[in-house]
Amino acid sequence: MITPITYLKRGFLLLLFIPVSVVMQAQYPLSLADAIKTGLENNFQIRIAQQNYEIAVLTNTQGAAGRWPSITLGLNNANRYDNTPLLDSTTFTFNREGKYTNSLVPYVNLQWLLFDGLSVTMNKQKLDLLEDYSSGYSTIVIENTLQAIILGYYYALLEEERLRVLNNVKDLSGDRYAYEMMRKKLGSAVTFEVLQAKNSFLSDSTNYLLQKLNVKNAFLYLKLLLGEPPSVQFTLVDTFQVETQQYILSDLMNKMYSSNTNLLNQYINQEILKKDVSIASSNLWPTLSMNAGTDFTQSWSDFEKSEANTYLFDYYANFSLSFNLFNGGNTRRAIETARINEKIGGLEIQDLKQSLENLLVNQFELYHIRTQLLEVAQVNLESAQLNMEIATEKYRNGTINSFNFRDVQLIYLNAASKKLNAIYDLIDSQTELLRLTGGIISN
Repeated sequence: MITPITYLKRGFLLLLFIPVSVVMQAQYPLSLADAIKTGLENNFQIRIAQQNYEIAVLTNTQGAAGRWPSITLGLNNANRYDNTPLLDSTTFTFNREGKYTNSLVPYVNLQWLLFDGLSVTMNKQKLDLLEDYSSGYSTIVIENTLQAIILGYYYALLEEERLRVLNNVKDLSGDRYAYEMMRKKLGSAVTFEVLQAKNSFLSDSTNYLLQKLNVKNAFLYLKLLLGEPPSVQFTLVDTFQVETQQYILSDLMNKMYSSNTNLLNQYINQEILKKDVSIASSNLWPTLSMNAGTDFTQSWSDFEKSEANTYLFDYYANFSLSFNLFNGGNTRRAIETARINEKIGGLEIQDLKQSLENLLVNQFELYHIRTQLLEVAQVNLESAQLNMEIATEKYRNGTINSFNFRDVQLIYLNAASKKLNAIYDLIDSQTELLRLTGGIISN
């Protein structure tokens, strides 16, 4: 005989599994290590940072710094017709004899800045620093992406664990509803108790469906971090757990000073600002340049009564020495501006160090608090599970009513949720400590 509870369960089963059957595709297992590998290969921000680093490498050459000369190969051509009157010295009359001239001048020219106050050397050193700065920025992007992938992976696991807990609660509510329906048929349960059990089952089923949506959104976010399309399907194989670590604040602080990527990159930026001072100071020195080359000139002149051809082959090497005596104080102002920017960079380093120190201390204290919260949540969940088992037996024996049993269910659901959140929060603190101390890539 098909009872109302059977229809209800079939309806929910149909509702739960129809969407799954529509989007079901072949899935592959994905561990955290595989997720990190995939993210490092496909993440768009990492790929953009890599392209910017390649630009910095291409720019870091002696030629870009101005070390080498520039050589130009060219060809000039001129055509001219001259109809100027000419004075005949014997007859003292003007004769008009047209003249057409055509010239072809191929040439090779070399321009070389021989000395400019060592600015070429300073520019090359600055390009080296800019390449290191770009590499450091790429490392920062990788660190941030690694942290996001780790937390995104465990967030998806967190939502799956929440789904399992809600599924267990839903099954218990379904069993309770079926039990009340059976009692009603036997005449030992009233309609009020049946309706209460039904409402609990419907509420838990609704929460379960909404949680399935949360799981789907968590997976979509993880796919975005990995650079994978939404159509890719995978299952997470790592377990949702965390191992507590014993940290010493002084050790973490020393690691942060020596390995924090943001701080190291700020040190590189400070060196760049120092080079800007040297480059601006190089304008106080004279500049010596050389202009050398060769050209070959061939011209044809066509008169009305005669014609002539001319060939010229020339070499030249010229040197130019210049010294700026006064330009309205622009050079001095540029030097002072560069020095002020250097002082600003030093202040930014101190500000960053203080901010990192405060953040590290905060995360260190937060990690210990979250460790204790996880221990409390574990004990609380164990008590809630035991209480659930006892309450289930008492409810079936009629010792407690349906209201008390529902309260025990909610207490269990709350305790399970707190433990899951405590695990994720502790993973978040561990990952943040690794990033602050520069160890997230190596670890």
